[in-house]
Amino acid sequence: MKSNFLKFFTLIAVITFSSCGDKAKEASTTETKDAAVAKSSSINYAVNPEESTIEWKGFKPTGSHYGTIGINVGKLNINGGALEGGKFVIDMTNIVVKDIPAEEEGNAKLTTHLKSDDFFDAQAHPNAIFDVTGMETIDGKSMLSGNLTLKETTNNISFPVAISFTDDNSMTLTSETFTIDRSKWNVKYGSKSFFDNLGDKFINNEIELKISLVANKV
Repeated sequence: MKSNFLKFFTLIAVITFSSCGDKAKEASTTETKDAAVAKSSSINYAVNPEESTIEWKGFKPTGSHYGTIGINVGKLNINGGALEGGKFVIDMTNIVVKDIPAEEEGNAKLTTHLKSDDFFDAQAHPNAIFDVTGMETIDGKSMLSGNLTLKETTNNISFPVAISFTDDNSMTLTSETFTIDRSKWNVKYGSKSFFDNLGDKFINNEIELKISLVANKV
């Protein structure tokens, strides 16, 4: 019995520490910056909402949930193969939960809760906006910076991306998985940054994101 208990405890410890170690690095977050201004010689690419998405993952002591958020519209300015400016709009009414089967009651319950004023208040704030402020190479990685506006709060974030082009006049922009601290955008529900005495009922501030944009030359 004692041997089985120790094995169980060891397994839980491994899972716990592995989960903590698997979280992506937080995006560098600063005050709002001026939006990048593209040159007249830049080439415009329109973001294709049907092929673009944001993957998300949220954490709590008892596990995690994950899914996608839709993209409404966007434009990227390319000059000499480099991103020079642009903006895209995130559809907060199109939050999808993937880890719970769609036909289960829990899926609709969680989706509704995420869209409620407890979290992202999608009815009052249906759109989040990412406005490009710059791009630079740091330690061999292309770092994209932009103002992220969510629930009328704006912070500048910076994270690694890769950009590629195809022969059919389209391009893709894919970020590495990164995290943002939701408390910096006043998303308060279950956050230790705003509430005391939550015990193990808290929800982590960190939200993992991975952005995938497909855009076509216009």
